[in-house]
Amino acid sequence: MNINEIQNQIIEEFSTFNDWLDKYNYIIELGKNMPPLSEEYKTDNNIIEGCQSKVWLHAEYKDNKVFYYADSDAIITKGLISLLIRVYSGQTPDDIINTQPWFIEKIGLHENLSPTRSNGLLAMIKKIKLYALAFKEKNKQ
Repeated sequence: MNINEIQNQIIEEFSTFNDWLDKYNYIIELGKNMPPLSEEYKTDNNIIEGCQSKVWLHAEYKDNKVFYYADSDAIITKGLISLLIRVYSGQTPDDIINTQPWFIEKIGLHENLSPTRSNGLLAMIKKIKLYALAFKEKNKQ
């Protein structure tokens, strides 16, 4: 599945909820169901700067695709990063770099997150794209 198909799938899932509280609870559930990140990757190098809570993001490059693994000490943040990983993990660096996460706007995340969480979300997206860019550049050599 490509990034846009995954984003459409997420929008469809969130459309079943009538109010924001239900959506919020769903994000919490996603966080609870996300597999924990191996302790070896919970390093300062993998911490995403700009997040109020601790968020670790690890990336691996296999078969011209980037695979992301993450964890957070805050359950809502873990749910948010799980959505981003679902969208971007297993995609090519070019697709990751060139595709914006427009599902965020469509499911109402932007207007319902606190400014601090919104900044954290932007920091997560930036780090995901930076990893993709680094793998793309490394692959050119």
